[in-house]
Amino acid sequence: MKAMVKVWMLALGVLAFLVPAPIALAQCGSPAKAVKPTAWHPQMGSARLVLAVDGDHPDGGGTASIVGMWHVVFTGQTMNGGAYTLPEPLDNSVVVWHSDGTEIMNSSRPAQDGNFCMGVWQQTGKWQYFLNHIPWQGNDPSGNPQGGAQLLEQVTLSPDGNHYSGRFTFQAYDLSGSPTLEVTGVLTATRITTSTPFGSLL
Repeated sequence: MKAMVKVWMLALGVLAFLVPAPIALAQCGSPAKAVKPTAWHPQMGSARLVLAVDGDHPDGGGTASIVGMWHVVFTGQTMNGGAYTLPEPLDNSVVVWHSDGTEIMNSSRPAQDGNFCMGVWQQTGKWQYFLNHIPWQGNDPSGNPQGGAQLLEQVTLSPDGNHYSGRFTFQAYDLSGSPTLEVTGVLTATRITTSTPFGSLL
């Protein structure tokens, strides 16, 4: 009888060694693939998403990012190579830079002139970015497009991630692709957050 008890105790010991408790699999340092569905204990904590690294920055150190919503003011300096004569600012816009390298602008221009336009961007240095933005000009009274433009920006993001500034070139074209207007100037931007009041955009 004692021999039988020893055999059972030995068998239980081996079984306990081969099949550890599910909670042990979830301990820090355990291989992720070792965690089985039966080891999931929702009462021990809920799942959550964590941003580990800011892939927008070349140093990957979780530093400030251009991604987000911005209030951008464009100030003209030259027009067709001469003095700038259009009203200031050239544009007062709300701009969103997306993490996939695309961008969208809601311009303060009248809607009939084409006040939504899009672009693509890339990072050129630790704090430097280049944007190629393509707006269509609005339609004529008959509904036909009147032309388009290209807005090129070279900007520098502040280390705190709340501002950027730089230079722009705006080149307008007619429907044949011939240039009709070129404006160069400077731009300044302030990040829009959940606490930004509308009045700050005026």
